[in-house]
Amino acid sequence: MQSGENLEMLMVRYQQGDFAAATLLIARISPHLQRFFLATSMSRVDADDLLQETWLRIHKVRHTYRPGEPALPWFYAIARHVRVDHYRKSIRALAGEKEFEEMSKALSSTARPAGELEALLAPLPEGQREVIAMLKVEGMSLEEVARATSSSVGSVKQKAHRAYKKLRETIGAAGPKKWRRGDSGER
Repeated sequence: MQSGENLEMLMVRYQQGDFAAATLLIARISPHLQRFFLATSMSRVDADDLLQETWLRIHKVRHTYRPGEPALPWFYAIARHVRVDHYRKSIRALAGEKEFEEMSKALSSTARPAGELEALLAPLPEGQREVIAMLKVEGMSLEEVARATSSSVGSVKQKAHRAYKKLRETIGAAGPKKWRRGDSGER
């Protein structure tokens, strides 16, 4: 998605109470946020819930958007916070006092990703998955990803580098034919 596609103007109109602009924003941004959630969650149901929660939160905090700033990273930052809040709440409900990392490992080892992209990204740590999803799936710039994840460009580059290295190892172990575009490896 091109970030200069009048998203900023639509966001300003939405802040001013133009709900037709909100409808256009939802139509344009939802598919991208949906893919982001699918790449970083374990089920379509969770992704749908997270998308709905994100739009509720965007509606509540729309006054915090600063006109003139890029809108796309602002949307992704909210989506990321919704996802983090969701996982923290889930972990507290499931594990009580257990540490976040222990539950995260247990969840990722029992969950089954839906498609090839999710299967390919599944071994990556959560932070690397979200960076790859934003950079490569959504086509965001390093600066936009840094803004959306509240981190530095250097940190985003480091996560991406480590993710690429892990993906090369994964693809190498599975064999090049398995991950070739349009080839699921089944013959």
